[in-house]
Amino acid sequence: MRSDQIRQGRLSGERSGDLEHFLASMDADRWIAKADLLVDMAHLLGLRRQKIIDEAPARALMAALLDLYDHGLPEEAFDERFEDVHAGKEAYLIDRVGEDFGGRLHMGRSRNDEVATCIRMRLKEEIIALVQSLADLRRTLIETAAVHTETVMPGFTHLQHAQPTTLAHYLLAYEQAFSRDTARLREAYARVDISPLGSAAFASTGFPLDRDYTARLLGFARPAGNSMDAVAARDFAIEVLSDAAVCMTTASRLCEELVLWSTAFVGFVRLDDAYCSSSSIMPQKKNPDVAEIMRAKAGSVAGSLTAAITITKGLPMSYNRDLQELTPHLWRGVEAARQSIPLLSGMIGSAAFDTERMGAEAGRGFSTATELADVLVREYGLAFRTAHRIVGRAVRHGSLDLATLEDAAREAAGISVVEQGMTQEKIDSVLDPRHAVAVRSIVGGPAPAAVAVQLAEQKGLLARDTAWAEETRTALLGAFEDLILESRRLAA
Repeated sequence: MRSDQIRQGRLSGERSGDLEHFLASMDADRWIAKADLLVDMAHLLGLRRQKIIDEAPARALMAALLDLYDHGLPEEAFDERFEDVHAGKEAYLIDRVGEDFGGRLHMGRSRNDEVATCIRMRLKEEIIALVQSLADLRRTLIETAAVHTETVMPGFTHLQHAQPTTLAHYLLAYEQAFSRDTARLREAYARVDISPLGSAAFASTGFPLDRDYTARLLGFARPAGNSMDAVAARDFAIEVLSDAAVCMTTASRLCEELVLWSTAFVGFVRLDDAYCSSSSIMPQKKNPDVAEIMRAKAGSVAGSLTAAITITKGLPMSYNRDLQELTPHLWRGVEAARQSIPLLSGMIGSAAFDTERMGAEAGRGFSTATELADVLVREYGLAFRTAHRIVGRAVRHGSLDLATLEDAAREAAGISVVEQGMTQEKIDSVLDPRHAVAVRSIVGGPAPAAVAVQLAEQKGLLARDTAWAEETRTALLGAFEDLILESRRLAA
């Protein structure tokens, strides 16, 4: 195959292999190779529709493009002497059909709008896939929560026993966070779903292109409204990386707790062996390696986001070659999220929770002390701060039995809870973790009735998001199928 045809007019001289490698984007371009062929087909159909290209070169070019689509780009199209796959593919086409035909495909188009279109197309597919993976994870969390609405466990603040809750309440907290991640990705999709094709280098083109037509062929909602912004913008990529980083941060928090919970001194969960590894020297070890690697992946996604922002922040309008360096960070970030979320779903779905151990720990560390203070307020008329001080003083003395509580009341507030009717039986019932959970039945609480409401609401949101992903994916694939059909008609 020939040397880089783009350099032949203005530039001379040969480049070293190191220089070619430094400038090339071929590794990242493999992500968009198929999208690039679709963009070529849509652009060619647009050229022919507007009678910018004659029938003979259009048919020859489309036949070559369809052959590449059916059988894949040859490896020589990724040769680093071409800098990017766009130039490598164009060189292949020129070799195949001749420059008089092959050299006409780039009319009214730049690599700037071409690559921007390819990135958006590929990113739309990644968003849909990630939303679908999140839907599977959320379904797993909801289904697991539904089994454990009465599984009492300790809740923690500062990694210390705080108040009793249920495993269902805990799992639904994460489900709600992943639900928001889904919403962010859906919102980002609308901003990605804009076609730069036809913007050319940045100032559009004098050829009478129908940008609405090519946008529709490629499954976009509409063409970009400003040609300079179309090729220069990467905020859509930063937004998706940000969404992925937020999502992976939540996943990392859940993984951190699974790591802690699976330890012998906590013992709340047993992870399936498939998600664990052993030691090369200690035969007894079962290490939660998948959860640990996923924590690290969250850092990698955050790093990709930081890199993308830093690369973009100093760039003037419009296109600058620096943007080439952003694209690998985009693919690394979304790939890490897309790989992680299904594994997290499987890890949760296959985990065995030790409900007896959770129940035994639910009341430790004076975790029901808040409910005792609340009872002093609700049933005995004390100010909350007074009740808080009394119970806190009793905890300092090491017990919440009636005698200790009475002493604390006299010391801290100069009153007698016994004279007001407090009994040991009352204290015992109040300090039962199940009682503390049951009375927290307001919206968002851990009581089974309140959790049932949360389950119903989240199932509804999950169904909506699942339908969106399927409908959006179907529409996108339908657009591509129509594009291929139109392309085959032209080539026939």
